Amino acid sequence: MGSSETKRSDNYIMKLTPQWITGFVDGEGCFHVGYYKSGQIQPEFTVVQHTRSIKVLYALKSFFGCGSVRQQKPNLWYYRVRRRSDLLDTIIPFFEKNELKTHKKVDFIRFRWITIQCSRNNHLNDEGLKWILRIRSLMNPKL
Repeated sequence: MGSSETKRSDNYIMKLTPQWITGFVDGEGCFHVGYYKSGQIQPEFTVVQHTRSIKVLYALKSFFGCGSVRQQKPNLWYYRVRRRSDLLDTIIPFFEKNELKTHKKVDFIRFRWITIQCSRNNHLNDEGLKWILRIRSLMNPKL
């Protein structure tokens, strides 16, 4: 199946609650901001799982109504949301309402700020880009 989106092997869909999703993302999720040589800033929300747990990724996609499920490595799959409108209209409001409990909450706050700055095109000027990259450097620290 390569890197293309996979088909569900059956019709079973998990029913997820907001509280369960928050706890799961606290442990397994990532709020990431990519920065590319072209100057592009790419915020993304990602959850990675082994193939044996792929159903939870499809359940997240169904719950949020956005994003994609794709293969990363032979036994590793990810659910990812990159579209800025989906982040601003769905993912960010969800985690504002359903607060994370771990240090990931701090990463989320930084992620939200950066995503909002990008929606205002502040990444297109030197000063805005400098601030975005500074905040980005504080995210996802290796403990």
